Amino acid sequence: MQGSFVLLLLAAFTLTGGLVRGDDDDNAAEELQVETLMKPETCTVLSTMGDTLQIHYTGKLMDGKVIDSSLSRDPLVVELGKRTVISGLEQSLIGVCEGQKIKATIPSHLAYGKKGYPPTIPGDAPLEFEVEVISLTQQTPWQKMVNDVFPLVCLALVPTLLGLVGLYLYNKAKDSKPSKKKSKDKKSKKK
Repeated sequence: MQGSFVLLLLAAFTLTGGLVRGDDDDNAAEELQVETLMKPETCTVLSTMGDTLQIHYTGKLMDGKVIDSSLSRDPLVVELGKRTVISGLEQSLIGVCEGQKIKATIPSHLAYGKKGYPPTIPGDAPLEFEVEVISLTQQTPWQKMVNDVFPLVCLALVPTLLGLVGLYLYNKAKDSKPSKKKSKDKKSKKK
């Protein structure tokens, strides 16, 4: 009985997913798609967040018009997680190895969105990037700690420091300053 209920739910989700997704062409514009064009025979180290990649890329509109390329320049240095490139390109570079070539089809919401990047990239334009990973440098344990732990420590320190400043100001305000009248009384008693 329970098994048939689970199968019924699974069938309902499958049908609903098929109706929502629509044609594969529409789906291509909605989701990030990464295709491996060339992968080295030995690919033991895969990129993860925090790693630094040097890449050559060519970015195009879906009609084939080239919008940017690094082939005539030095490779672009990308530190994954630092948001130095559009979100879709950064996501497509996770899990690649040195020497790998990929083609990423990036939907507009992971690229330049509704506004685009006039005059080169119109609004709501999906992009296609061909990327070659020239080098991959993994982050050291120290860099990993700084990238993962340091922001959390800073988040904890800010409320602590604000609390200490508030406590200091509260104590300072609570301590009453001697009034001028009391000062005059003390001076007259001394004479």
